[in-house]
Amino acid sequence: MSATFPLLKTGAVAQYPATKATQYASTVVRFLDGTDQRYRAYTPALRRWSIQLRLLDETELQMLAQFFASEQGQFGTFSFVDPWTQATYNNCSFDGDTMAYQLEDTTRGSLSLVIVENRT
Repeated sequence: MSATFPLLKTGAVAQYPATKATQYASTVVRFLDGTDQRYRAYTPALRRWSIQLRLLDETELQMLAQFFASEQGQFGTFSFVDPWTQATYNNCSFDGDTMAYQLEDTTRGSLSLVIVENRT
């Protein structure tokens, strides 16, 4: 069973500003007569979310750090709920193997994460 990206105390998975991107892969073959042919390298679009989390308390920072460690960075897969559409994507992972976070004072911290949808 796949893990699920944890929710913040507010019930959200992200804070503003956050960004979302959709990626398609197309291949273009150009012929000598100047025409071309286009086709998709893979059918579904892939999604990518950049999550900026500020104003986290120590408990939320620790929860996210433990989740990142349990997934072993980009090695693991988990479910992620899109903050814009509330759709659940079951095959996601982190975009990197390191997670840097800052504790700005005793009650507040921040971190940045990039989550990507994997090809199935």
